[in-house]
Amino acid sequence: MDSIDVSVVIPCYNTEKFLDQALSSAEQNDRINLEIIVLNDGSTDGSLEIMRAHEAADPRVRVIDKENQGYGASVNRGFKEARGTYLAILEPDDWVAPHMYDDLFEYGKSFAPVEPDIIKSPYTRVVFPETKDQYFCNCSYYKRVDPGFQPFTLADAPHLIQHHPSIWSAIYRKAFLEEKGIRFMEVPGAGWVDNPFLIETLCQASSIVYKEQPYYHYREDLPGSSSVLKKARLCFDRWNDMADILERLNVTDDEILKAFYVIGFRYVGGSFADFGDDNPDIKAWSAELFRRMDPERVVRIKNLSGHSKKLYFELSGYDPIPYSNNEYLGELVNEFFYSIRTNGVGFALGRVFWYGKQKATEAGIIKQKLNVAE
Repeated sequence: MDSIDVSVVIPCYNTEKFLDQALSSAEQNDRINLEIIVLNDGSTDGSLEIMRAHEAADPRVRVIDKENQGYGASVNRGFKEARGTYLAILEPDDWVAPHMYDDLFEYGKSFAPVEPDIIKSPYTRVVFPETKDQYFCNCSYYKRVDPGFQPFTLADAPHLIQHHPSIWSAIYRKAFLEEKGIRFMEVPGAGWVDNPFLIETLCQASSIVYKEQPYYHYREDLPGSSSVLKKARLCFDRWNDMADILERLNVTDDEILKAFYVIGFRYVGGSFADFGDDNPDIKAWSAELFRRMDPERVVRIKNLSGHSKKLYFELSGYDPIPYSNNEYLGELVNEFFYSIRTNGVGFALGRVFWYGKQKATEAGIIKQKLNVAE
């Protein structure tokens, strides 16, 4: 039997609407030895029938029908069953451009004798999917990952962890995952387990290569997706899980930790906006999260507003340290022109409008809940 180059793992629970598109897109790779492992995680809709039809039509497709265990357990099972040198994850409500896995595998081979632990790429955002307002745009790290040499490590491109985890826009060397003992957390549902996996893989990788070509198409905030049905406590739990990983791995790099802190501030701001009126514990959870951050490092984060830093000191209980908002204003200007370069003027102006509306909402909620003075 020929060796397998890439195993694509697709964990599936009740996604019959998009599953055929996902499978068909993965099948559009013909230059490498590919296998596609589809895990039916106890679906109650017609997903299994779609999987079986693809399995019958394409010998590279293998279906594993199992009881419902959640996203993490399903991917772990797929990784265990996989025979590929590299492993990929494709979520069943997304799709990939033709030859994604051909290209990434061949790109990784071009660095021989090095076998990169991770071969990473950007992705395309599908915003307001399945509505009349649907549009496509580049992800927030597109054209931002440029350490000047390859392969590299996370310390050379810490920006990679600051954005959406996008663990599916990469392929991972199976032996690397096994050597480091990297697995997904196994919790009910999706459970945001992609976040700890992101930190664990990028921090432990000794060789990362990056191909500036978006292949993966990610549908954002579909009804029923984990990002829509998230629970108020969940993002705090996962941030703490990631902090535990960084401590266990003894990560002390200043830029990596600052990028990680930005994730925490994003979770806090989003939680106040989404759950502040209904969850009185948000204040306590935010304080717990903030106390795991170093105050000196927080005030050095350029892309963090003075308002956020003020909130940090209010909740953490740490003695305030003087800071300036000037660098943040400069970062906003840089972000505006970056948006124009990567997604056009209309997108950039829309971001400005959205940002102003979001900050006004956050300020009103925070003032009401925490009595923070203007």
